[in-house]
Amino acid sequence: MMMTIILIFREIFVFANLRVNLNKKVMYYFPFKKTGFAMFLCLIVLFAGDASEGKVLSSKKAKITPQARLASYPTATVGTNFLGLEDLGPHSYKPNISEKNGIVYTCKAGHIDIAHVRKLIDWTAFLTSKTYDNLIKNKAAFTFTTAKPSVYHASITYPPYWKVLSKQQKEKVARDISIRVAQYLAYTSSIWHEILTWFGYKSLKVYSDFPSAFSWEDTYSNVFGSHIAVMALRDSEHEFDKAVSLALARELEALGIQPSSVARHAAEQVRGQWFTGDLFFVTINRRNFDIGLNDGSITPSIVPSLAECKGAQAIKHPVPNLDFLSEYGFSIRVEIKPKEWEKDKILKIVFPKGGTNRIDPSIHFAPIMDYIKKEAVTKYGYDAVE
Repeated sequence: MMMTIILIFREIFVFANLRVNLNKKVMYYFPFKKTGFAMFLCLIVLFAGDASEGKVLSSKKAKITPQARLASYPTATVGTNFLGLEDLGPHSYKPNISEKNGIVYTCKAGHIDIAHVRKLIDWTAFLTSKTYDNLIKNKAAFTFTTAKPSVYHASITYPPYWKVLSKQQKEKVARDISIRVAQYLAYTSSIWHEILTWFGYKSLKVYSDFPSAFSWEDTYSNVFGSHIAVMALRDSEHEFDKAVSLALARELEALGIQPSSVARHAAEQVRGQWFTGDLFFVTINRRNFDIGLNDGSITPSIVPSLAECKGAQAIKHPVPNLDFLSEYGFSIRVEIKPKEWEKDKILKIVFPKGGTNRIDPSIHFAPIMDYIKKEAVTKYGYDAVE
């Protein structure tokens, strides 16, 4: 630790001397006094010190879009695969038959869709590599798409000090920023997916995804997956897939994961209330529209009066945001340009008089969710969690 501190102050000393030789134009861009800026730089290095130690995706994997996984209804119906901790199998970024997906039940977070979890894990990892690459190359903006046609635009504003950091310092800062930005991007894309499906988007082109839009386990499963990804990306001892498997098992145990039989029983307990029907005619009546807009966290849907979880308290999960960027002097603006058939319905909610065709999640998700929640209650009479 002492050596680390010495190295940090050596970097600060070198940088302070470098500033003396900067021309007046460059000096103008630094709104810090010498001492204040030195302290700021010190904090940056300290904050990012451990982040660079984790294992990212290999360069080969980072070029591969995350695999698609088939999600499940959290219902005790034909086709739903209920799992326990011992049934999960090892996580795999690339397709692998050893990996198992389905629905688990946890006492503190209710049902969790493991396919959703794994998708968010891999997308967070993929977007970490993409964000990191753009930061290191000083790119002002980048775009990406997921399994949907929508295009995500990320515009980056760099702090003045970025130009004079050493390569090693840039890598440390970029590493930490990229993980947390990617977590936000992956989570945001998952919410956009739920919004699109509410308005009738068809992943399979012929069958609407509306029945599963914002089903009671979706949003928690998504944010939980992004959380596991961050843990795995900061694991310095194991390669990514192994780190994911370990973190996933550990966090599910902390939430009180139950055997597969209990997961099925919990679903049976809410038959007729949270869902009706079977096979291809399942109707989800319990929808969880909590995406963290009110208190920055998601409240899970817990099956009431489940004997196996007596006394357990639900654990809210914080949602990722970009507020942390101010600690580094960065800012990133994220916009979504929808290209799906359903885009006009959604754009009309936030732009009733027309105009731009881009969605800013930080501004527009709130009115879109208000519209959806009202429609859920008045049109469908759903048991909705807000």
